Amino acid sequence: MADSIRLKDQPVNERPRERLVARGPEALTQAELIAILLRTGRRGANVVQVGQNLLQKYGTLNALALAPVDELRQTAGVGPDKAATLVAAFALARRMEQERREESPVLDTPATVVNHLREANRLQKVESFQALLLNTRKRLIRVEEISRGTLDTILVHPREVFRAAIMANAAAVVLVHNHPSGDPTPSEADIKVTRDLIRAGHLLKIEVVDHVIIGRATAERAKDYSSLRELGYFYT
Repeated sequence: MADSIRLKDQPVNERPRERLVARGPEALTQAELIAILLRTGRRGANVVQVGQNLLQKYGTLNALALAPVDELRQTAGVGPDKAATLVAAFALARRMEQERREESPVLDTPATVVNHLREANRLQKVESFQALLLNTRKRLIRVEEISRGTLDTILVHPREVFRAAIMANAAAVVLVHNHPSGDPTPSEADIKVTRDLIRAGHLLKIEVVDHVIIGRATAERAKDYSSLRELGYFYT
């Protein structure tokens, strides 16, 4: 079977490392990318199969990334050195993501906000209310999930939003939530909570920049989001 072929038995140009060099990482499966990290060790060991076993055991890359060294090394074919290599690789990925957030663009328009959060909200099956905490230059400090609701209902209290903003020393917030239905049109409840949060922000001298609702684009609706500021619901 193909899965049982050892790396040393594969044609050189079909081995994961050589294919990555020739075609780029997008040409490799997740198991093959893991295999490159695990390639040290027993000569000719089927590290692609080890990578597949790890993915099957943990289910997702995120779960694998959270596994400690002592747990990883219990998987057949993964000793302490390979386990440490995996943990180090995922740690670097997290630090790179942190750098990316710190270097994020100014988030003062609905388009830049949605570009930053679109993928994180695309597959949400319930409403998730998030606050983007911004510094004085409108650059992202961090994204804080404030509340998670049922299919189409969410509860948000100003103290939860502004507690997070105060703890982060944020100068401004952008409110964001998704509509699982795909229609980003604001509801009466969305409008009311926005106005409540604007008033609370005035008292605390923390600007509410916008409230953006993420949905899905359709043939009739070019944009997959709506901005309550653009729709005229912000007022002093």
